[in-house]
Amino acid sequence: MKQHLIVLDLDGTLLTDEKVISAKTKRILQKAMAAGHQVMIATGRPYRASGIYYEELELTTPIVNFNGAFVHHPSDARWGVHHSPISLNVVHEVVESLHDFDFYNVVAEVKDDVYVHQHDEKLLNIFKFGDPEVTVGDLRNYLKADPTSMLIHAPVEKVPLIHDHLNAVHAEAIDHRRWGAPWHVIEIVRSGMNKAVGLDRVAKSLDIPRERIIAFGDEDNDLEMIEYAGVGVAMDNAIDSLKSIANEITSSNNADGIAELLADRLKL
Repeated sequence: MKQHLIVLDLDGTLLTDEKVISAKTKRILQKAMAAGHQVMIATGRPYRASGIYYEELELTTPIVNFNGAFVHHPSDARWGVHHSPISLNVVHEVVESLHDFDFYNVVAEVKDDVYVHQHDEKLLNIFKFGDPEVTVGDLRNYLKADPTSMLIHAPVEKVPLIHDHLNAVHAEAIDHRRWGAPWHVIEIVRSGMNKAVGLDRVAKSLDIPRERIIAFGDEDNDLEMIEYAGVGVAMDNAIDSLKSIANEITSSNNADGIAELLADRLKL
């Protein structure tokens, strides 16, 4: 069988709800790699929060982080680093405008460094995963480099208003998506960045055509990737809009959906 590229989202896809890779899924992915197929991760997480799974699977491929805004090869610096951050001027404008709305906090990440607009112990505990350098204080004063991404945490009833404002004022500079419960967050990256952009870069470097890409996802930040892949697979726990464009739907992240589909399609 010709070489395929298997692309894995993390949360809600590769990882169970306990944030682990099941033994069955790990075994099937290892069999796929032994058979000559390539396996990669494409996630909204920063590398510091995804490297543990990269290492657990013993991957040898580039990784897509921050939904395509940061793509690199953890074990081969010669592959290159592709970083597409948001303009610092735009960040300052966004933060300035947010003070016209009710919001809880803003977080900016410059690769693996974290900047938090206002002190929030609960939020800090989440972003300390991977032991990053954390700076707390008004982003307009403390953030000095173009960030890879931003997160706006706001009351659920205010999220649509902020979302509409960003669409109206900053549509040409940034793309943004909404997270659901329990964190009502707007995630911002540079305009044009998504997982499909990073995946395209990796697939071309591996010389694997789109028709031999099998990509798995569950959320709206997977939409472009699932549409791009030759075989776009939605998990059973995926949002309806992803299921509607997927080529196939497999079992949930808690029921070894990745292993189930790969074992059948790749004869593992």
